[in-house]
Amino acid sequence: MSKTPLVLVPGLLTDDELFAPQVDALADVADITIADVANDDSMEGFAARLLKDAPQRFAIAGLSMGGYIAQEVMRQAPERITGLGLLDTNARADRPEQQEARRKYMERAESGDFDIVCDEMWPMLVAPGRTGDEALKARVAAMAARVGVVGFLKQQEAIINRPDGRGDLSNVTVPALVLCGAEDQMTPPKVHQEMFDKLPDAQYVEIEGCGHLSTLEAPEKVNEAMRAWLARL
Repeated sequence: MSKTPLVLVPGLLTDDELFAPQVDALADVADITIADVANDDSMEGFAARLLKDAPQRFAIAGLSMGGYIAQEVMRQAPERITGLGLLDTNARADRPEQQEARRKYMERAESGDFDIVCDEMWPMLVAPGRTGDEALKARVAAMAARVGVVGFLKQQEAIINRPDGRGDLSNVTVPALVLCGAEDQMTPPKVHQEMFDKLPDAQYVEIEGCGHLSTLEAPEKVNEAMRAWLARL
């Protein structure tokens, strides 16, 4: 059986490690590559870089900021996409208060408080019951350290200026997966239900006891949902 070319797109302050459980578990059905998300400062730039490096035709799935980038890829080259996975993400643009909060984080990170900023973000990234998971916290902190301050500033700039993509979702004709943790504090289930309602051909999966980093918090359930989605392509 031929494997599906699949590009996975990490989120803010994350890298390949975010999808380590999926790379291993889906290797029999998908030819996986991980997108570079630390070297551009706009969604358009991220998407253009991804498309330059990607196979001619491929499925794409992104978590959080990775989902924003995946939506931009769909806008730029819908004819190249065979399936769209939106994990713990959003189609809305930032509200002014969200933009202001990001700017404050950026200022603090640039002035030397990057590690403190990352530490403060931790409780929002996982389900409340997982905040004491030191092994997972260390894994997340290591990704943030690899992305670094410069990457963080570029990513936040891109997120702040991203467009509202809700109106574009009805144009997505390929099979889609909308997945989120039921306890996602950053992009709660209601924004995923909104995306699901607008997509013509989508499956909705909500994982109990899981927060924003679903691929690491609940890898088995994410893998099961992604395997079912890939089978639909």
